[in-house]
Amino acid sequence: MENLQFDVYVGNLDCDHDASTIKRGLDNSNGLVELKVYPKSAKVSLTYDPLATSPDTLREKLDELGFPPQEGRAVPQQPEIWRNPKVITAVVAGVLLLVGWLLGQAGVSQIVTYGIYISAVVIGGYYFGREALEELIFEREIGIELLMSIAAVAALLLGEPAEAAMLVFLYSISEAAEGYTEEKTRSAVRALMDLTPKMALVRRDGRESEVPVEELLIGDIFIVKPGQSIPTDGVVISGESNVNQAPVTGESVPVEKQPEDTVFAGSINEQGALEVRTTKTFADNTIARIIHMVEEAQEKKGSSQRFIERFGKVYSPLVLLVGILFALLPPLLFNGSWETWLTRSVVFIVAAAPCALVISIPITMVATLGTGARKGVLIKGGRYVEQLAKITVVALDKTGTLTHGEPEVTDVILLKDEQLDGITSSEQLLTIAAGVERLSQHPLAKAVMRQAEAQGIRPAEVTDFHSLTGAGVSARVNGSAIYAGSPDLFANQLNIPMTEYMTEIEALQNEGKTVIVIGDKQAPWGLIAIRDTIRQNARETVEVLHQAGVRVAMLTGDNTRTAQAIAREVGVDEVYADLKPEGKVVRVQELAQKHGHVAMVGDGVNDAPALAEATVGIAMGAAGTDVALETADVALMADDLGKLVYALQLAKRNQTVVNQNLALSAVVITILVVGALTGAFTLPIAVIGHEISEFIVIGSGLRMLRG
Repeated sequence: MENLQFDVYVGNLDCDHDASTIKRGLDNSNGLVELKVYPKSAKVSLTYDPLATSPDTLREKLDELGFPPQEGRAVPQQPEIWRNPKVITAVVAGVLLLVGWLLGQAGVSQIVTYGIYISAVVIGGYYFGREALEELIFEREIGIELLMSIAAVAALLLGEPAEAAMLVFLYSISEAAEGYTEEKTRSAVRALMDLTPKMALVRRDGRESEVPVEELLIGDIFIVKPGQSIPTDGVVISGESNVNQAPVTGESVPVEKQPEDTVFAGSINEQGALEVRTTKTFADNTIARIIHMVEEAQEKKGSSQRFIERFGKVYSPLVLLVGILFALLPPLLFNGSWETWLTRSVVFIVAAAPCALVISIPITMVATLGTGARKGVLIKGGRYVEQLAKITVVALDKTGTLTHGEPEVTDVILLKDEQLDGITSSEQLLTIAAGVERLSQHPLAKAVMRQAEAQGIRPAEVTDFHSLTGAGVSARVNGSAIYAGSPDLFANQLNIPMTEYMTEIEALQNEGKTVIVIGDKQAPWGLIAIRDTIRQNARETVEVLHQAGVRVAMLTGDNTRTAQAIAREVGVDEVYADLKPEGKVVRVQELAQKHGHVAMVGDGVNDAPALAEATVGIAMGAAGTDVALETADVALMADDLGKLVYALQLAKRNQTVVNQNLALSAVVITILVVGALTGAFTLPIAVIGHEISEFIVIGSGLRMLRG
């Protein structure tokens, strides 16, 4: 039997230390094949052998370890403050600190106050002291918790119990608060989970009944009433309505849906009732995939975060070593006061602890990734956020990116009236053209049919339809042979002089339009110009990119004339046409050599090689597209170029906040260290400065939660 997997959200999972505890606790569990822990999302993913264990058994083990599994898809929330053990112990330590100080002011025996302060240190330091020992014993690492624990014990031994109790109280309360900070960063994932309803109205065997959305099967028919959220991905089989896709794609304008259109889980039906056939189970729908990718992305660290973590693993032991040297060398070598230098050493250890430095990047990055997902921009990890901020040139695919990817009729032009045999209007010409093109499968023929349908024109009845490979089509209308095709069809195959019409034809072609000529064997009757229309905000997007100092290039497999016309209209800097997929890869390499970091924007399928070659590959219109979601580094869920600008701006704002946090952390540590070594700062001042800087950095990072 194959191994199975189940994911479960658990309580009390807030940091990498908790993740290590889970891994140690479940290590060598019977039947457990693979374990992944996502501390940023409070999720545990377990792969197990169903013949050796079961989900219930693994849930029980998690509960025994102190990480209670949550029911269903609920993201765990921090307990109420008055029920949180970490908060309670920190508050008790604070109360004991206050009581000890008041009794000392009242002249109570020093033994009593000393005992109260020791109680405050033991109670308040229980959780982070235990973490310090576990890290040291099991991970063989010296972390910030160990530095604080040593400082507290040293302060007690130096006869400064009040200072030790204050250190423990402030550090323990800040540690407890970090859990609520993590919960805040999970708000984006929780909001995504809340988009889909818990129940779905399903029609089975002719009867309608409500079932949990988790029980929806592929092929089920479910009904969505006005105002309701769509429970899972599907295809409309009956009804028409406007659907608000903003929760999934970030689009601000509702999208009209009718039979055969796709709808996404989490989007909101605004008007008419819809009957939808399920195409994805709840566990595999668009929202579920987005949530999973956000959770994966939050665990993927950027290079700066990895550097800070590596730095912290060296820096913390170094702080402890330097602290010990400061305590020993001045008294031993220079006859310094033992008490003075021991005290300064303790203050130094607290002052130099890198809490704010270590937390400055991850808190900001997690908030950025969650905010991006909420706005329809799915970034696959911290690494890509960092790289997006460095982009100097954006390479855009033409078809489906700068343009809609669906050709449309732009002009219907009559030629000499006296030759038209009773045809006196563009509507009549379009009637005949639609009739001739109706049986063709060519994209240009479909564009003609869409234009006729939009104008309410009924195609002419035709007989004897023929496809002329590479040239056009022919059919009989009222017994006469009519042709629709390229100018070459009329000039070379029908031998009709086209010289007098070429000025008008070339003018249309220079605008990037493909020209279809309609006529009989004697003369052309009219022209139909077709072009893949440019997205409404394409020019605006390019202008904003230019204002941000980003160069814009267009890569396309289309012909040079069409590419140049589109380029002139939207204002791109460089145009590369007639490119095959491997040609786009070469151009991306050249752009990188000339201009630096390149972002390639395409559809995630045809442009996969170029997306992979670029510094950052960006897929546009990725909602519901598995390949696009999987291949790109960044997925813009909507068909909206404006999301590209938003993604770049979000990344740059993230980098600004990270830099501000790093600078603030470094300045505070420097000031505190100098103050500690010179004796200007006492232990309470060092502790207060340390904790205040940490809270400022956290608050600064959470600014990225604002869209």
